[in-house]
Amino acid sequence: MRACLIIIGNEVLSGRTQDKNLAWLAKELNEIGIRLAEARVIPDNTQVIIDTVGACRKKFAYVFTTGGIGPTHDDITSDAIARAFGVKLERNQEAETILQRHYGKEKLNAARLKMADIPAGASLIRNAVSAAPGFCIENVYVMAGVPAIMQAMFESFKHELKGGAKMLSRAVSAYVTEGAIAERLSAIQDQYPDVEIGSYPLIRQQRLGTCLVARSTDTARLNAAYREIKDLLLSLTQEVAEEDWAA
Repeated sequence: MRACLIIIGNEVLSGRTQDKNLAWLAKELNEIGIRLAEARVIPDNTQVIIDTVGACRKKFAYVFTTGGIGPTHDDITSDAIARAFGVKLERNQEAETILQRHYGKEKLNAARLKMADIPAGASLIRNAVSAAPGFCIENVYVMAGVPAIMQAMFESFKHELKGGAKMLSRAVSAYVTEGAIAERLSAIQDQYPDVEIGSYPLIRQQRLGTCLVARSTDTARLNAAYREIKDLLLSLTQEVAEEDWAA
């Protein structure tokens, strides 16, 4: 099962805000057997959102978006996604009731009521942090960009997602350069086409090295490939370390 994350926000592209949702969501999805296969960062631009959501929802089993569903003028995600699906953006009575309970009539102004405008036919995503809901329409899940709120939203619906086999990983590192192992590593990859093998340079204690990560849904094949990778490194140095966590 493959998924895509669409990160929406000029503030992310400008560098003012550093996205913290991608890594968290990737790990959570992997736990339920869904692989985050692609991530895109796009601006607060209606047509770009329409085009990106339209393309991704046909390509992936699940699409998750973050950002752009707040009360200000530049929060245009809900309207853009309604257009992407060819439906109206309408005041959702359930969402309005949620906001009324949270803010009270005196504080529920027109700007906050904007957060109750949801594409027709969408179902709400609960928000235990700040009340204003996200929404799901077909295979697209629309969430807030604030990490704590996004995480609460995801927790509210993740039990509904259908995953496949969990992606497993093992990693090992050594103070050898990629150039020294590239040819033999390529041969191991050819031998194990069902195992994804990644090579990542690292610098520790001012020494250059490489971390090799093997990933697969098949435990036996993963372990077999990992043994060959580790043996490759051991043939060059005894300073080989298994990593506690591998992405």
